[in-house]
Amino acid sequence: MQRDPGHNERQRLESGLSSLHGLDRIREAAGATPVYLVGGAVRDLLLGRTDRSDVDIVVEGEVGPIAAALGGEARSHERFGTAKVQAGELIADLAAARAESYSYPGALPEVRPATLADDLARRDFTINAMAVPLSGEPQLIDPHGGRADLDSGLLRVLHERSFADDPTRALRAARYAARFSFALDPETERVLRDADLTTVSAERVEAELRKLAAEHEARRGFELLDAWGLLAIAEERAKLIESVLAVVESPGWEGVADRRDVVLAAARDELGDAERLARAEPQRASEAVDLARGREGVELALARALGGEWLDRYVTEWRHVGLEISGEDLLAAGVPESPALGHGLRVALARKLDREIAGREAELAAALEAAREGPGPA
Repeated sequence: MQRDPGHNERQRLESGLSSLHGLDRIREAAGATPVYLVGGAVRDLLLGRTDRSDVDIVVEGEVGPIAAALGGEARSHERFGTAKVQAGELIADLAAARAESYSYPGALPEVRPATLADDLARRDFTINAMAVPLSGEPQLIDPHGGRADLDSGLLRVLHERSFADDPTRALRAARYAARFSFALDPETERVLRDADLTTVSAERVEAELRKLAAEHEARRGFELLDAWGLLAIAEERAKLIESVLAVVESPGWEGVADRRDVVLAAARDELGDAERLARAEPQRASEAVDLARGREGVELALARALGGEWLDRYVTEWRHVGLEISGEDLLAAGVPESPALGHGLRVALARKLDREIAGREAELAAALEAAREGPGPA
């Protein structure tokens, strides 16, 4: 017996929907109001990716009552008819179905209530213009051929003015193309190359670049922007992106620097003093701490990516070394409030780092000796 070709897709949708947190709560909160899972969540379900922590929901009706019924924390934006709700494990972006128009290239959209079909038609790429109703039997609503483009590995815009209306979509194209190893269809690439990022604010461009920098395949994304003529990046800086990502993801470097910050700094050649730090060859732990102390995490990560292997020990070991004594101990021992007090503590710490002393008594003796000798001329 021949199986209905749509049967497997419905099974996949049912399985995927059951894996997403909180959809039952949204159905209950919506009642008779039609609500739909849309955008990236649908795309990812079809790709077999079910690890999303958030969902986008389009409402054919009022968003406010549904957000209120869900409880938790809600942030509403009346201009766009949206609300972001976080209640327990549920993170949902609710939006009233709407159409958009742009008064000039790069402008923020002017929105008006509309149907689901209008809402899907305003989106960036066909693979993000699909929906699944949350009531009744799951079915894929795909008016623009997004499923076929997913199967073909293509990014396709919905209309030729897409990048003129919102040039940041070109940055999103790099993000999706890198993440999924997709190609641009020829017409999309043609209109993308004419995208003018100067028509949108620096803040909007920065926000999209930071999203790209957070991607696992960030290097590939920035290389695509260079190839498309949207953001120049030298080959050595593209390699540095990959190297610095390996650094911030390695043991001991967790939390030292935000991966988005280091990727953007590498892409933009904003290295600060990283190259000098990378060339340094400190012979003692105290020398290394003097070189690295007070540096921003981004600069340290870039320096390590450029070859400063000594920074591994600074990050994992030396920066955590502290004294058992404090300035109060020196004051109690008769050292007056003066530069000599700080000098004494610094000398004691340096000697501890270099394993010349150990223990509270030895620290105090070393600090007192250095304080009494004084810091010397500035």
